[in-house]
Amino acid sequence: MRIIVAGASGLIGTALSSSLRSSGHDVVALVRRPAASPSEFEWNPAEGRIDDAALQGADAVINLSGAGIGDRPWTKARIAELLASRVGPTRTLTAAMSRLEVPPAVFLSQSASGYYGSAGPVVLRENAPAGTGTLARICVEWEAAAHEAPAGVRVVTPRTGVVLSRSGGALGRLMPLLRLGVGGPLGNGRQYWPWVTLPDVAGAFSFLLTAPVSGAVNLCAPESADVNSLIAGLAGALHRPALLRVPAPVLRLVMGQLAEELLLASQRMEPAVLAGAGFEWQHPALAQAAAWVAERG
Repeated sequence: MRIIVAGASGLIGTALSSSLRSSGHDVVALVRRPAASPSEFEWNPAEGRIDDAALQGADAVINLSGAGIGDRPWTKARIAELLASRVGPTRTLTAAMSRLEVPPAVFLSQSASGYYGSAGPVVLRENAPAGTGTLARICVEWEAAAHEAPAGVRVVTPRTGVVLSRSGGALGRLMPLLRLGVGGPLGNGRQYWPWVTLPDVAGAFSFLLTAPVSGAVNLCAPESADVNSLIAGLAGALHRPALLRVPAPVLRLVMGQLAEELLLASQRMEPAVLAGAGFEWQHPALAQAAAWVAERG
């Protein structure tokens, strides 16, 4: 397949592009600088500009664009940037598809577990309603933009959870502390994080390219875990203690709304669509995931 990837340089994009190429696919990256090889096309999503030739003959488009949620404090300007960096590129891609005589067959456009807001211990399948808060609002608009793709394009919006990797990602700042034995749970630790390993994210996106699935897809592991269990599992695999809990008031004081929605929110997602379609996880259980992370490799 000829697959166009927006956001190919990020954590997920790098792993996914490598996996797809290893499987024999022709992967073309959209970049915001002059193209350096035939496998790149320059675009400017902020201005809605893209060379339509980039999508010509494409079988699929994968959209992973978006500024980092936890990279900076959530000022009003930053929140506006988080929204624009997701909705703008998505609409640029759907508009380009609409101009093609033969648009790609499938559009995989990233979304996030933040769609559900904070739902406590309630099990969240794909038909659960959107939550409240900044992340939920961003995800709702992000997914709506993806569904502006022309008729006939199969649109999938994977709601990706907390990605576990050996470096970087959502736990990029916490993992070094856990390796040193000076990390611990955040808040009371009873909030659920819908975790998934990086290889399983890449595997799920590859699977969704051809699976007869459309609409929202919860992209997480089948075994749910609260933060206490997640941190204990990772620390145990590293043979380190995880005793230094960070109280919720401290997180709120230091990080404000970002802490409330990103660290203290609870989303007990169930990957019902992926499981029903027959996807097979490499790391379905937390013990397997923690062992893989601890290997470093």
